[in-house]
This record gives sequence, C-alpha cells and structure tokens, in this order.
Amino acid sequence: MSDAQAIAALTATLRNLLNQVIDDVPGATVTARAPDRARVNVTGNSLNLFMYRASPNAAWRNQDLPAQTRNGEPPRPPLALNLSYLVTAYGDNDDEVAAHRLLGQAMSILHDHAVLQPDEIEVALPGNDLHLQVERVKITPEALSVEDISKLWAAFQVEYRVSTAYEASVVLIESTRPRRSPLPVLRRGSEDQGVTTVASAGPSITRVGPDLGRPGLFLAARLGDDLLLEGDNLDATGTIRFTSSRLDTPVELPATSEGERLRVHIPSPAEDTDAQVRWAPGIWTVALVVTRPGLPAVASNEAPLAMAPSITVTPPNAPPGDVDLQLTCSPRVRDDQTVLLLFGNRQVGPTGVTNPADTTQPSTIAFTVPSVPPGVHVVRLRVDGVDSIPVATPPPAPPQPLEFDPLQRVTVA
Repeated sequence: MSDAQAIAALTATLRNLLNQVIDDVPGATVTARAPDRARVNVTGNSLNLFMYRASPNAAWRNQDLPAQTRNGEPPRPPLALNLSYLVTAYGDNDDEVAAHRLLGQAMSILHDHAVLQPDEIEVALPGNDLHLQVERVKITPEALSVEDISKLWAAFQVEYRVSTAYEASVVLIESTRPRRSPLPVLRRGSEDQGVTTVASAGPSITRVGPDLGRPGLFLAARLGDDLLLEGDNLDATGTIRFTSSRLDTPVELPATSEGERLRVHIPSPAEDTDAQVRWAPGIWTVALVVTRPGLPAVASNEAPLAMAPSITVTPPNAPPGDVDLQLTCSPRVRDDQTVLLLFGNRQVGPTGVTNPADTTQPSTIAFTVPSVPPGVHVVRLRVDGVDSIPVATPPPAPPQPLEFDPLQRVTVA
C-alpha cells in the first residue's frame, strides 16, 4: 500500500524513463513542469511531462484491500486514482523534425514500459512505497479528440505543441483513518441461546387508519380517535407501539381484536392529562409488538400514520385588511417543527408559538394574514406536512354531504 507520496513517485518514475531519450539525443533534457513554464531557461531539445488530471478509479473505488480487512471490521478503502499525463516535445531552435524525433523516442520508451516494474518505482523517489502496492501501475496511451486537445491547450494559455497523452492506472493511496478490529463474539444473545426460531410467521401490518365511519374519509388521525389495523397474524395480546422522530419515547397502547383487525384507541386530553406532551402532530410509525413467555419480543413492520392537529380559531369574525389570528393546537407543537397556516388557499408563517407552562394546555400560535378580502375563509393548520381536518367530528353519515366545520373558518365582512 502506498502513501501520499505515490503521485510524486509515479511522476518521478516516468521522468526517469524519459531520461533514456538523452542516450539517443545527446544534450536533450526532460522536465516536469506546467506547459507555460516548460521552456523557461531551456533552449535545446527537450521533453516535458505534465500531469493534468487525477480522476477516481472506478474498479477500486470503495473497494477494501484484500487480506487487510475482514468481515465485521469498519471499511478503509484506499484512494484509488488514475493519473493523466501529457508528454510534449520541443526541438532545438523550434525544429519540428527534432521535436518529432524526441516524441517518437519517448513514445517508444513508454510503450516498452507499459507495466512499471517495482524496482523502477523504488529508485525514482527515495522513501516512497508505491512499489509495494498490490496492483501494478500500467501506462496506457490516451486518444484525445481535437476538441479535448483544444480545451487543454486553451486552459494552459500557451500555443499548441506536438504532444501525446497517457493514463497511469492505478495508484492506491492508503487511508489514514485508524484501523479497528472488534473482539470475537463469545456469547450469542442472552444465556448464549443463539437465534430464537418460531414456527409461525410474524405479525405484519398492511394498513392503519382512523375509524371515522366513512372508509377512506381521512388518512390522518387525531387525539381521541380509534385506529383500525389490518394485516396478517395480528395478535391482540400484543401492544401497539407509536414512534415519532420528534419524541424520544415511543407511546405504547393496548389493542382489542375485531376479527382479522385490531382496534386501538388514542386517548384524548380529557382521558389522559399527559396527552398534550406524549403526542405531537406530524408523521408517526405504528408497529405491533408481541411478547410470548420465554421468548423475546417480536415486532411487526412499521406502518406510517399521520397525526393531525386539532385546532380552535379566534376571532371567528374580522374586518377586511390585515387579520390577526390565534390558533390553539392539540397536541402541542415542538420547537423544531414546521408550522404553516392555510388560510383559504393561502399559506402564512407564524409570528409566534407559545407552549404554556401547564403541560395539560395546548400550544398557542399567532398569525397575521395580510390583505384579507371579505368572505368566508376556511382555516387549517399544517404541522410537518400534516394538515388539520377542517370537517366537524363526527362527520355526517352517508349519503349526507360533508361540510366544513363552522368553528374552523373566519368570516371577514
């Protein structure tokens, strides 16, 4: 494995190889400079070697080195690079024939050294360890199009000179992150019992939603609602676990069986004095956790559930113009949640969110809606992408049509 000197070591190795041109063209020099500096203080025949690009190697990218990392150990993939070089020839007194002769000699040497030998790399730069890497470095000619050549020399900001391109692959630079190897596992779980196997399939939830009397009416639930869980192998002896990324502690509730479904009741603030802080509006996940004697708990998949805020709006009436509104939100809004007022078809951000010291009280959120025209405007609250339900609870039974809740709208006149 090579260290950060690998790039310099490869450039030095290629320069040493090109120095063999001097044996055939006495007085020639080999430089490793940027093209705009290649002829500074150099007037005779010369070759210039310039690395113009370092790109990731696709084959070795994110690939651990063999025999250095075992299963279970954190990966330490090396930095794998392909290096692109440009070899440019210059003739004495701008003699193009001499430049072509030099370039031909250089291409012949690189052709004969398509695979660099470890001893060639070792002597090129003292202290480098590129020669120790597991992959040999190969030199391959690159066929640049006229467009690519034009872009390169335009970037160099010098006039084009006869040149050819090569790619050197691959250079592996070892990661400097510390190596870590976990200790062998001596126990397989509690009391060294290993994996627990049961004959039946585990529980699986396919759908969860509120029981509002109208199937498919709303997908979001509110505090005080009953939820129906549908799926396979649902066991009423288990508990329903509700998890939110906004809360540190999940909520667990008992369930009752209804044939192939389970029913679970979400307590309202009147039924649970801690409901305001145990719950939060937004996206939750629901899972069934079944515990059998002598066996570890088995959890089903997690199904998504939207918890909609319940709101009250004051004042219900206002004159046209800028309207100041105050909404209460149950359950309470957390500090890092995104809150929007949906006033008719408009969206308005809050001017302030207050959570009372009494944890049994809902959040109070203030809004200012600018330039409100006369009319009746339905009000909704959106918290983390979940909207409050603007229909009265319980909704009318079919075939009666749904209507907006008169307590969730503002009349401007």
